[in-house]
Amino acid sequence: MVSLLAATLLLVALTFLPALELRFSIPVGILAGKVTLPFFGTVSGFGLSWPYVFIVCVLANILLAAVFYWFLDVIVRRLLVPHWPWFAEVFTKRVARAQRKIHAAVQRWGWFGLALFIAIPFPGSGVYTGGIAAYALGMDYRRFLAASVLGCVIAGSLVTFFALGVINVFGFF
Repeated sequence: MVSLLAATLLLVALTFLPALELRFSIPVGILAGKVTLPFFGTVSGFGLSWPYVFIVCVLANILLAAVFYWFLDVIVRRLLVPHWPWFAEVFTKRVARAQRKIHAAVQRWGWFGLALFIAIPFPGSGVYTGGIAAYALGMDYRRFLAASVLGCVIAGSLVTFFALGVINVFGFF
């Protein structure tokens, strides 16, 4: 069994994984026993209480959003333009993809559209992609952070509900 501190640090680390974020860390934190996942092999769940896991993972995801958006600005200004043309090309492709995914929602719903995009509990729709898209669309830091907070709470609620439903309805773990 993993200590509470070690489990908490692992939950934060799992939440920081690109494309997975809290969509992965919440089920790992709540479920007890072993589960086999594609690309990750067998993962042992921690079996922690769901309110604790929810709070840790949602706060970690919000922190990730705040730090990522800030670093994104620093990276673009310091590395993209002046030093590495190849980085500019890779970043431009990623930004264009993120813009295509989210542009319609942001045009129609504003920062709330971004929050809904972040809230979709599927890989690739979290704060990393939302942050890139918001940056590319020129959304200011405060609106992005508001969208991230709302999106992370909604996504965390949906994923927690699903993880608890799997436990209670199907009797897994």
